Amino acid sequence: MNLASFIDSHMAEILAEWTSFAKKAAPDGAEMSVLALTDHAEAILRAIAIDIETSQSKQQQYKKSQGDDVDQGDEESAAAIHGRLRQASNFSLLQLSSEFRALRATVLRLWLSRVQQMSETTIYEMVRFNEAIDQALAESIVTYSARADRTRELFLAVLGHDLRAPLATISLVGEMLTRRSLSQEQIASLGQKVKRNAIMMSAMVTDLLGFTSLQMGAGMPTVRTTVDAKEVCQAAVADAQAMYPGSMIVFRPSGKLIASFDSIRLQQMVTNLLINAAQYGAKGHEVTLDAAGLEDAITIKVANFGPVIPAESLKTIFQPLVQLDPDIEEDSRPKTSLGLGLFIAQETAEAHNGTISVSSSADDGTVFSVNFPRDR
Repeated sequence: MNLASFIDSHMAEILAEWTSFAKKAAPDGAEMSVLALTDHAEAILRAIAIDIETSQSKQQQYKKSQGDDVDQGDEESAAAIHGRLRQASNFSLLQLSSEFRALRATVLRLWLSRVQQMSETTIYEMVRFNEAIDQALAESIVTYSARADRTRELFLAVLGHDLRAPLATISLVGEMLTRRSLSQEQIASLGQKVKRNAIMMSAMVTDLLGFTSLQMGAGMPTVRTTVDAKEVCQAAVADAQAMYPGSMIVFRPSGKLIASFDSIRLQQMVTNLLINAAQYGAKGHEVTLDAAGLEDAITIKVANFGPVIPAESLKTIFQPLVQLDPDIEEDSRPKTSLGLGLFIAQETAEAHNGTISVSSSADDGTVFSVNFPRDR
């Protein structure tokens, strides 16, 4: 049986191995359905089978060997769509390329075990198959990289936009403080504005540094010592309250909260959760922070009432650069919209061998729950 016919007749077997490998290669914590894992694999394989049986000139073969683009027409290929979707699902470029490496190995292993004798035709089909796999991988990488570039440009644009607002406020306050006619009450009010905007900028920069460290593969840097989580949470409440003085934040500690934490990372995580709750919560409703010291774990819950987060958004809320827009456009509360706060919170929880989850409903509000198992 020639290779193209083998791919068509054994499609289910090949797809089963692709899906199994994709599940192993998927980013940690990703919850993907079988349909999402399989993605465009069948269309990619059928395009490869057609390519193998399509006559090819010496010039076309040379262009493929040089990595030059092959004209696909106006329609985007299945491999190109696959690369774009894998980037959206937080696959790394290495994970994407490993899928094609596994696909190549799977097809050749299954097919060659049924080949009775090697021949020039067999070798030619193998060469054509490898060319087609390489071409599909190249198409996936192109769209993956293009989407990653657009995401990076959007991130830089958001960073510049969101830092400009607090900088403008600080600049304006500085100009006003040069006037001698200001009263002590006015000076105190302006000082609070500077403090609030400085905290906002500090939170953005801290999240940015953490995100950069993770993107460079260094992981979330943590130095764990014996810490009283109650004191850390109180400091986080003070930071969030300074940024959102109009919000009502209620802290309810209980049980033994002394454990092994990186106090800086823990405070950053709780502050990010409180800031997120204050930013998206409905005005007039309090934000609650519950820290409970249980026998085997310490749990932290941050809850607010506001617009219910759709189920599809809950699946992506911890991904970097994901932002949820408040329903009320005229909301004047400050925004830290880099889309990194919840991502950093998740990485911090994982660095402490913990987990973080979220639920959202009209009855219970939106609740972020963090569970830290106690070290034994």
